[in-house]
Order: sequence, then C-alpha cells, then structure tokens
Amino acid sequence: MNEQNQQLVDMMEHVWNSISQLCDGLTDAEWKTPTECPAWSVQDQVSHMSGSENGILGNPDPDHAPEDVSHTRSDQGRHNEMIVDYRRSWSGQQVLDEFRRNTGQRIEFLRSRSDEELAAEMQTPVGPAPMAEFISIRIMDAWVHEQDIRRALNRPGHYDSPAAAQSLNRIIRAMPFVAARRAQAPDGTTVILNVSGPAGRTAWIGVDGGRGRELEQTPDSPTVRISLDAETFNCLGCGRWDPDEVLRSGKVTIEGDTALGESIVRQMNIMP
Repeated sequence: MNEQNQQLVDMMEHVWNSISQLCDGLTDAEWKTPTECPAWSVQDQVSHMSGSENGILGNPDPDHAPEDVSHTRSDQGRHNEMIVDYRRSWSGQQVLDEFRRNTGQRIEFLRSRSDEELAAEMQTPVGPAPMAEFISIRIMDAWVHEQDIRRALNRPGHYDSPAAAQSLNRIIRAMPFVAARRAQAPDGTTVILNVSGPAGRTAWIGVDGGRGRELEQTPDSPTVRISLDAETFNCLGCGRWDPDEVLRSGKVTIEGDTALGESIVRQMNIMP
C-alpha cells in the first residue's frame, strides 16, 4: 500500500478509535443525551455509524420498521432511521461493543487491500468513485458524528488532527459551488473564506462563467471576506446550526459585500 493510501486508512482507524475512547464509560444518561441530529441521542449516533459499517461489511439489514420517520427527508434518511431504531432497545455498551467489532473488521479489510483495489471504482454517496475516495467520505462522516457527540456531552476536541483537516477540506471544496450556484454570485466575484483553527485553512474563490473555482492566490480586492472558526464552519456546512442564528451570534465576520456574504453563509449546508 502506498504512503497516501496508508495515511488514509490510518486516519480512518484514528477517528474510529477516538469515538471509541470518547464513549468509553458513558453513563446511561449520557448515552441518551440528545444531539443536534433530529431525534438522535448519543447512542443513536454510534448506532448509525456501527449499522452503516455493518452493511458495508456485507451483513443484511435487520427486518425492522420504525414507528416514526417523520423527521427524515429521503430514502437514505429512512434507511438510517431503521438502522438506528433497531438498536434503541440495546444498551449503550452493547452498541459500543458492536461498533468496535465492526470497525475493527473494516480496518482489517482496508489494510489488506492493494493499491489497485483501492483505485478501483465502486458506488459511493457521490456516485462512482475509487474505493480510496469512499474511505475519505467515511472519515468525514465519522468525524462529523464524533463532533455531534462531543457537542452534546460538552467534551470538545479532535479538531487538531488530520481527520479533522480532511473533513473540513471536503466542505471547503464545495464552497465554490455554493458561492456561484446557490448564492448566485455574479461573474467577477471573488471570495476569501477564512476558516480559523488548527484544522482550518483559507480558500480563495472566484466566479467566472457562472461557475465557481478555487483560486491559486489571494485576490487583490476581494468582493467579500468571510471569517469563522472551524467548529462554526463544520456546523454550518453539515446543517447542524441555523445560519440566521449564527449570523446574529457574531460567530461569522463578513467584510465587503455583506448581502452576498450572508447569502453564502445561509447556503453553506452541503448535506442532503
């Protein structure tokens, strides 16, 4: 396995281990603590991750129909709820034990793959892509749900890791589309997006021909500059926080075209 693929699998293992350590020794009340995902507790977050990896391992879904799926918005959301609801009768420790078994098997599988196998295309949530890309998606999914758990339990952390940087970078990479297509920034617009913190970075975005792209250097006179910390960016990009509340809170600083900056902030959620 080449160095790049090795680092990818290492990140996957690291984020799963971080979740395992975070949840070790939680009380029953902590397992039942609500999170910002509608109707999901801390235990439900781990159930979702464990159930997803269980399916990726090739195990069949349970024959189970939740009573209430009114908070879901898609077929995938209803499938996720089925996985989660099936495990609600379990204890938190049972869910964590399964999570550890499933993620352990997945790491063994990934470490046994050749570079050729990791380069082979497979179906992913973003369409056909190499297996390595699918691992990158799984890293982001796990890290984002870890942060859901950390905010619910008031145990902040794990923003200073390669997994955090990669996850935030996946959101940053969507911002040219957000600026050009969703916020309808006109041609010639330039945006500086400054995400602060150890896992953040600054992105320079330009709009031309109705399409946004990252620029290679900072624009001389940007149309708008948007500055926010990594946690705020994560929560906006993943639809956890209401953008209008965030704008009122002062967590985002906008310089230049305020109306355009606020429009971009309101459109940052890239989750389906």
